[in-house]
Amino acid sequence: MRAIRVIAVSFVLPLLGVCATQHGEWTLSRSVDPGKVLFSLVGSEDSGHHFNSSSDWAISDFRGLDWSNAARHDVTFQVARDAGTIDCKGFLEAGEGAGLFIFRANPEYARQMSSLGFAGVTEENQFAFALHDVSLVFVRDIKSAGVTGVDTDKLIAFRIHGVSADFVRQLHSAGINTADSDKLIAFRIHGVSPDFVREMRSAGVDVNDPDKLIAFRIHGVSPEFVKGMRSAGVNVTDGDKLVAFRIHGVSPEFVKGMRAAGVTVTDPDKLIAFRIHGVSPEFVSALHDAGVNTTDPDQLVAFRIHGVSPEYVRALDKLGYPHPEPEKLVALRIHGVTPEYIQDLRAHGIQNVTLDQLVELRIHGIN
Repeated sequence: MRAIRVIAVSFVLPLLGVCATQHGEWTLSRSVDPGKVLFSLVGSEDSGHHFNSSSDWAISDFRGLDWSNAARHDVTFQVARDAGTIDCKGFLEAGEGAGLFIFRANPEYARQMSSLGFAGVTEENQFAFALHDVSLVFVRDIKSAGVTGVDTDKLIAFRIHGVSADFVRQLHSAGINTADSDKLIAFRIHGVSPDFVREMRSAGVDVNDPDKLIAFRIHGVSPEFVKGMRSAGVNVTDGDKLVAFRIHGVSPEFVKGMRAAGVTVTDPDKLIAFRIHGVSPEFVSALHDAGVNTTDPDQLVAFRIHGVSPEYVRALDKLGYPHPEPEKLVALRIHGVTPEYIQDLRAHGIQNVTLDQLVELRIHGIN
């Protein structure tokens, strides 16, 4: 139906300061999820405050709609919640429609919520509780699950993000006994699920710290990643090290690439140092091509820190200093012995100087 104005907006309805008799326009359009429709509400209150909402709702939420009638027809229907009722009038055609609505708050809801320990519900904010279906059954279930730090705003956040008593119980069965409301919301936002917990534990990783679980999901530490590192010869199950791997780009492919370049390292700290300082398979191979065949991890990191590059090594070779020892290369760079410095000395008649002598000259300020 092209005549319908579909309101594609994100949920921005505030939790407080909204009149109990909100009114405005509604639209219904098709959803990609079976058994659901996209229900959008745009409206205002008498004070002039505006709000909008658009999300998928179950077809069963709409009382009084004949979905089988594809012809254009007038409709009157309700969305009934414990917090109040959204009364709608308009038209429907082929499962899509539009019209006007008014929300009527349930005067008993605030009293019932108060009896459950949530005294912050007023007529001014009941529309949010209705939109997100914060039902009395849901509230009782959350309380029975032993969730801590819950207030009225958290209840709405639970509904938005999918924190339910069943989710809490499934986490408990997976060995995660956190009842902190903020942690549970973060779990849902970042995808810490009971299945994820079980799979990480099966991979040998300690999953008892809720903050680490959240960090795993934020940074992409997955069971597949842990197993991939293990197949590359790096058997790390420490959560902090795994997160550092992902932050700095230590991957199974990186480990295998370093091994192919002749550097076999399984020490997590050394692998992280490689990535921080830019020791890559390409860097090692280029050094080998320049005649420096070191595979010592500490020397490679020192090269990158102090600027010992393949280009630097080749420039020394052209000046008659082939294949210096790795320690000497680092010392040269620390003290500022550059190809330009050597050329300047030669231009002033200082010839046939050893590398050690070059370092001494720089130490003593001979330019």
